[in-house]
Amino acid sequence: MTAARPFRATYRLQLTPGFGFAAARARIPYLRDLGISHLYLSPSLQARSGSTHGYDVVDPTRVSDDLGGEAGLRALARGAHEAGLGLILDIVPNHMATDDANRFWTDPVLRERFFDIDPETGSHRRFFDIGDLAGVRQEDPEVFRETHRLVLSLVEEGVIDGLRIDHPDGLADPAQYLRRLRSEGAEHVWVEKILEASERLRDWPVNGTVGYEFLNDVCALFVDGDAEDAFTDLWVSVSHDGRSFSQVAGEAKLEQASGTFAPEIERLARVLDEDVAVGELAAAVAAMPVYRTYVEPSSGVVADGDRRAIDETGMSRALAERLLLARPAPPEFVTRFQQTSPPVVAKGVEDTAFYRYARLVALCDVGGDPGRFGISISDFHAGCEERAERFPLAMLNTNTHDTKRSADVRARIAALTWIPDEWAEHVRDWLELTEPLRADGAPDDLERYFLFQTLVGAWPIELERIQGYMEKALREAKRNTNWLDQNAEWEQSVLDFCRELYGFESFLADFEPFVSRVAELGDRISLGMLALKLTAPGVPDIYQGDELAFRALVDPDNRRPVDWDWYRAMLSRLQGGSPPDRATRKLWLTSRLLQLRIRRPRAFQGGYQPLDAGESTVAFVREGQVLAVIATRPTAGHGSFTGVAPGPWRDVLTGRVQTLGASVDLADIVGPLGIAVLERL
Repeated sequence: MTAARPFRATYRLQLTPGFGFAAARARIPYLRDLGISHLYLSPSLQARSGSTHGYDVVDPTRVSDDLGGEAGLRALARGAHEAGLGLILDIVPNHMATDDANRFWTDPVLRERFFDIDPETGSHRRFFDIGDLAGVRQEDPEVFRETHRLVLSLVEEGVIDGLRIDHPDGLADPAQYLRRLRSEGAEHVWVEKILEASERLRDWPVNGTVGYEFLNDVCALFVDGDAEDAFTDLWVSVSHDGRSFSQVAGEAKLEQASGTFAPEIERLARVLDEDVAVGELAAAVAAMPVYRTYVEPSSGVVADGDRRAIDETGMSRALAERLLLARPAPPEFVTRFQQTSPPVVAKGVEDTAFYRYARLVALCDVGGDPGRFGISISDFHAGCEERAERFPLAMLNTNTHDTKRSADVRARIAALTWIPDEWAEHVRDWLELTEPLRADGAPDDLERYFLFQTLVGAWPIELERIQGYMEKALREAKRNTNWLDQNAEWEQSVLDFCRELYGFESFLADFEPFVSRVAELGDRISLGMLALKLTAPGVPDIYQGDELAFRALVDPDNRRPVDWDWYRAMLSRLQGGSPPDRATRKLWLTSRLLQLRIRRPRAFQGGYQPLDAGESTVAFVREGQVLAVIATRPTAGHGSFTGVAPGPWRDVLTGRVQTLGASVDLADIVGPLGIAVLERL
């Protein structure tokens, strides 16, 4: 059914036993006043008792009792609908928990039908490397019907307006699955699909992705490409490693394919049942330049993107031809190869290489390519134009529950590229200054450099938070310790280093003034990214708490409780006429631009017209009604552009009305924050 509530802006809520449906319902007045159109709920079906995230589902036919049950969900929906808001629900079709509470798992007959079990070993396809999350056979129509019966009934009744599909790349046939969802009445679907920079979303029946490609593009837009050589030189001097990111990532992917995912690779070899070495298969999977291909053995469909990806791996011709259906191969082999590459790529890149390659960690986020040091304004425009044409309701995010760093942290670290020489000088001083705090070489220089960037991005941050983060980062990097074979002595030395650093006056006397300077630059970037998210083609998605200053690191740090009363109080102050200050500028900008989207719905449903405003300014018009101009460097703001309809325009942020001519001078409209958003009168 078609949603009665247009998708204007979503707000992601992380539901937990301590923050369930009733607590979410209490937030509706605040989110309505902010300008949100849809509450975007984390997984809400019955998960393991006490689950803090909901991705470990044990019964997809029931709404979570811990969150308030189906009655609580329906009450939340009623409250949202009465306020003019809708609901989007995150669902988990790829896997369920192997738990005694899961009747599909404990019943041997149901287990064999519902789960992807290896007939030879009795093991099961895992979700990534998590053994107690088992892959579900959604390609079986009966399995699909049973696991989606409740969700689709909630969609049909209008309780739920849209669905977010977690990890579709784990499914045997994502396209078939999404077509089935559409045929069963789910008209509004977003996919958690990670796209490489050169990869385009397939023509699936979806509204678009959840927005990681936008997150990475909009951050890279504010990275000064002219600083790349300086950052590369500094990185090589610190790490003593001159390899490119793709080389570092390739090594990490091969480690994963040969180690953690060896059972999956061995199963592939058994399915192929030919004289192909396990090592050759591991190398082929690890060489994938994208998460996966989407070859359909049943229909014979092989897209050009599939051919390019397979060709790029450099795998043997015989293996490539089997995967591209040019040579006979068991259909299961082709399908299973495509299900195996995503976890290898994800664990190798995002959960390993991102913690090993720290040239600029702002670029190390989900779906990102740290080897791409910034993007051009024309490339950013190209992404927006494609989205406007193909997926105008795609989500735009700058922060999620899965990001490695929040947008504010990422913005500060990106700002370092605006002052590369100053940054390098400080880093060298800090390495020398903190040398006495090390114990038997721990932390090494790479780890210290990683820590310095993190502290600049998140400061001030409690010692316990940074220690918890560094412990996870060390284990993810798998250099001096890891999750399975922990080097307790090394880890403790790094944690001790962090503790001593917090009390090291000589370091703090130099570090804190520098951070204050970077914070001002970072605020400018953060506001610029936010302005683009709220005006570019797509549906802006706000992660809970991110409308005020939100300096968070990877989970669980980014899932801490939100002080909702404080947020409500700050919004009330701003809407009551109080001028914004540094602490409330994000909330003020969010509120102003969401209200603009309410006033001008057609502008944000329509076209996207890029304007040429120079190499350091993004400018565009939406449907001839809204003009957005964002400077991407602190020195921008000079020059002029054309392409705007002459006449009176009102500045959305100041209320000032001015008459624009055929040529617009940047200095006349861009304020001190480097942002101008105007609506045509």
